Order: sequence, then C-alpha cells, then structure tokens
Amino acid sequence: MDWRSIRIETDRLVLRPPMPEDFDGWAANMADEEAARFIGGFQPRAAAWRNFLVMAGAWQIQGFAMFSVIERATGRWIGRLGPWQPDGWPGTEIGWGLAREAWGRGLALEGATASIDWAFEHLGWTEIIHSIDCENLPSQALARRLGSVNRGPGQLPAPYEHVPIEIWGQSRQEWRRRQRP
Repeated sequence: MDWRSIRIETDRLVLRPPMPEDFDGWAANMADEEAARFIGGFQPRAAAWRNFLVMAGAWQIQGFAMFSVIERATGRWIGRLGPWQPDGWPGTEIGWGLAREAWGRGLALEGATASIDWAFEHLGWTEIIHSIDCENLPSQALARRLGSVNRGPGQLPAPYEHVPIEIWGQSRQEWRRRQRP
C-alpha cells in the first residue's frame, strides 16, 4: 500500500498522512503552550517545522506515523494522532495531540478509535500503548474510554527521559473483544 494514498474517514474527521498545507496549523498548535504542553512543549515555528518533517519522514521510512486530523465540516487541520514508534520508544503507540479548539468534542476518541483499528489491521500490531504524562488527566481519561489500562511507569528515550510517564495499553484481542456488540 502506498502510504500517500492512505485516507481514513470517520463521521467528522479525515485522517491522512501530513501534507505541506498542514504546517500552518501544526505550527500554531505547537506555539500554543497549553496545547503543546504534553506533546513536546512550546516550539517556535522553525522548531515546529523540523518536527513536522520528522512526522513526514516517518511516513516515508516506516510506512506509518501520526495522521493529520482534518475536520470534515471545515477542511481545517485540527491535530495529529495515530501510530508512533520512533527508535527507543516503549512500544507501539497510538498517540494524539489536538488543537485546543477541538478539545471536549469527542474528536480524539473518534480519531483514536479509527487509528487503532487501522494499526491492528494494516500494521499487524498485537498491542497498542499510550505513553501519557502523569499530569495529563484528560489523556488518561481518553485512554480509559478507549479501553486501555494503566500498566505503570515507563520511560521515553532522550531527550524526554526525564518526563514522568505512565504506559497505558491493551492487546489486539482486548480491543476486538471490546469492539464487538
């Protein structure tokens, strides 16, 4: 499968690999101290550009990375979420980081659900994790809503090794059992 053709549609979202036109939204999100707090922290535009290219490069090299999240009703870039596994990462992660105007509307749950389905089906992952900062209560609540459980403390690779995180996760079998009516 050519990664450039990947497109997942939900009721309210389009998930697809990052495109050049997504960068202004990405940069604005990373310049918002509250929105960027748990996804690497505030970044000036030049640093945000380098990190945007890291995500695009992961798609090229690994064949997966976080999706750009596009709001179907407006066509706006509202965040990133999806599979993530850089070198030294504690597992096969489904992560998220949405712009503040998208918070509290169930969009992260909707997008993460579609992304988990995609990772299990297309990447063949047998488990997913969410590495969540110990102070990030909204992400912990989302992990619970997804059916993940707190597996205890974890550690990220440098330069984030000093950030206290908890590893939340579940197996593909647990996910599938939960998804069946």
